[in-house]
Amino acid sequence: MKKLVLAAALTAAASTAFAGSMADPVVEPPVVEEAASSSSSAVWVPLLLIALVAAAAS
Repeated sequence: MKKLVLAAALTAAASTAFAGSMADPVVEPPVVEEAASSSSSAVWVPLLLIALVAAAAS
């Protein structure tokens, strides 16, 4: 009978030892870096193309 109680106690202790914790796991989001671009160059290129087309049309 003592061996049965000891086996039950060890089984209960082992099942709670491997169960994990109740705390939520901490997962850090990946860091995403975008390439820096100048907004002024993005504006000047289309304006230059429009000016060239307007000059060619006249």
